[in-house]
Amino acid sequence: MDNWDEIRTAYQVARKGTVSGAAELLGVHHATVIRHIDALEGRLGVKLFQRHPRGYTATEAGADLLQVAQATDDQFTQLAGRIKGRGEGVSGDLVVTSLGQVSRMITPVLVAFQREHPDVRIRYRTGERLFRLEYGEAHVAIRAGTMPDEPDNVVQPFMQLHVALVAAQSYVDRHGVPHGEADLANHTFVSHDDNANRAPFTTWLRNTVPDECVAYRATENRNMQDAILAGAGIGFVPVPALAHHPDLVEVFPRQEVWTSSLWLVTHVDLHRTAKVQTFLRFLKNHVNGLKT
Repeated sequence: MDNWDEIRTAYQVARKGTVSGAAELLGVHHATVIRHIDALEGRLGVKLFQRHPRGYTATEAGADLLQVAQATDDQFTQLAGRIKGRGEGVSGDLVVTSLGQVSRMITPVLVAFQREHPDVRIRYRTGERLFRLEYGEAHVAIRAGTMPDEPDNVVQPFMQLHVALVAAQSYVDRHGVPHGEADLANHTFVSHDDNANRAPFTTWLRNTVPDECVAYRATENRNMQDAILAGAGIGFVPVPALAHHPDLVEVFPRQEVWTSSLWLVTHVDLHRTAKVQTFLRFLKNHVNGLKT
């Protein structure tokens, strides 16, 4: 097949489900989209789409072709992300991703780096989704837990994330604090909404406290912290948060098993670029100020 434009058009029709949607995304007239589809079907000798009043649906043959088209499109996206990071200067976008719970520690470093390198635009991505370095979705990832093992990534140990089991003073005033591990079952807790979450402290809580004691669940660590501050129950926060929220009371001795390892992850194709190396050095130079 020597006409990528036609294949790309078919791919976008499948994604959008309509000729008009694909035409808008590709920036062409809808007649061009129809012409590309007709030409491709004529060349292959099969129908790639079923036409219906609501739009276009891929046939079995169309699905086979579009699977290849999607893989090719993903490769182009990956290539574009790598090319963007290959400049010799320290400029342009620097995309960093991490769990939201380390934002309070990482954000001041990002701001200081941008101040030192004003031609850099910081893009900081947080959340539960794993941004894919191989597709150019980030230059540097700060990840927690076991050592990441994705192929083609460079992984370096960064620091340890220590957490504390706390409650707001308002909760303590109403319910007191647990008197040992056996008394935990007599209290109310805030925890992650995903029972498959593998954070060490979440796993410990799941194995130690009866499920019925968890009265408040959320999907983001920041939301859990907000609930703890509001007095919803006992829960975990990063140790640095204690300095910013004097109303929080540690209600249980810290356990080493709660600690998470943090890792710096970069893709092998971008690891040696000037921008990534400069940022990694800057971040490591600040790590002593981040340790808890």
